[in-house]
Amino acid sequence: MTAVKPGGFIPVVHAATNIRPDEIDTLVAAEAVSGALATLGFATEIVAVDLNRRDLEALQRRHPLLIFNLVDAVRGDGRLAPVIPSLMDALSLRYTGAHSDAWFETLSKVATKLKLQSEGLPTPEFSVDGSGLDPEAPVIVKAAWEHGSLGLDESSVVKGVKAGRTIKERNSRYRTEHFAEAYVEGREFNLALLEGTRGAVVLPIAEILFEGWREGTPRIVGYDAKWTPESEAYTGTPRRFGLEPNEPALAAKLKQLALSCWTLFGLTGYARVDFRVDSMGEPWILEVNVNPCLSPDAGFAVAAYQAGLSYPALVGRIVEAAPRALQAIA
Repeated sequence: MTAVKPGGFIPVVHAATNIRPDEIDTLVAAEAVSGALATLGFATEIVAVDLNRRDLEALQRRHPLLIFNLVDAVRGDGRLAPVIPSLMDALSLRYTGAHSDAWFETLSKVATKLKLQSEGLPTPEFSVDGSGLDPEAPVIVKAAWEHGSLGLDESSVVKGVKAGRTIKERNSRYRTEHFAEAYVEGREFNLALLEGTRGAVVLPIAEILFEGWREGTPRIVGYDAKWTPESEAYTGTPRRFGLEPNEPALAAKLKQLALSCWTLFGLTGYARVDFRVDSMGEPWILEVNVNPCLSPDAGFAVAAYQAGLSYPALVGRIVEAAPRALQAIA
């Protein structure tokens, strides 16, 4: 039974435009979530919001049971995403997913890595300006604030000696801060976590394969691999499930680390933790995503399907978790 009775009003909010493929995908997710909510018996509509209280105050006057929050950037800027849950907190509105505190703690990849390091959790060595890294070892230069792999491609992997120069060039080109992280050659895994009545559950583990890649091309899940279906990177990165029965020790280690991230950052509702596993079989935490894509063909929904959850059932589980999240932070 759902903790929120069907029949009430649950709007789906976003702040996406139709400019970039990753933002278009948010609009696709909003349509899908809205359809699932209607299937579950809720009244719903899709509402675009911005950096003011008026949009949310208008919803507040309609007495929603809760708000399904799909905002992961505002005006195309990922740094502004936590403003929306913060405004909802100020208006005493319940909402799905992570609380504003978790948003702020995970928004910066650098801040996330610092907290992981402080708790002794494995994450690759990094530098905010490119200094201090092995000059001959490969590093990957990433946007510090964006969680959609903005600007990430094969040219993002360079030798450490070029890290500082590449960071400055990317900062100028994309108008957002970048940092360098030690590049871990190996396998890549996504772990989707979904809150249940007894805490977070790790859904079946997805491994991202690298098939048909040109020799010497860095094996990374960059922007095209996520958002450009006609690209070689997209078609060359299929998912594979089955790690749990095939490599139970590795699966157990990844699950334990993902759940440690859930606890460390006080996550609620749903989240995704991304890993690399090196040639020695050691996992490294790359990213903690508190608002992973919920499009029906995205990795989170596919992992839920592998666990026996239909798309409406997945949306229903996320809705159920919202009242528990409110109680946890009260």
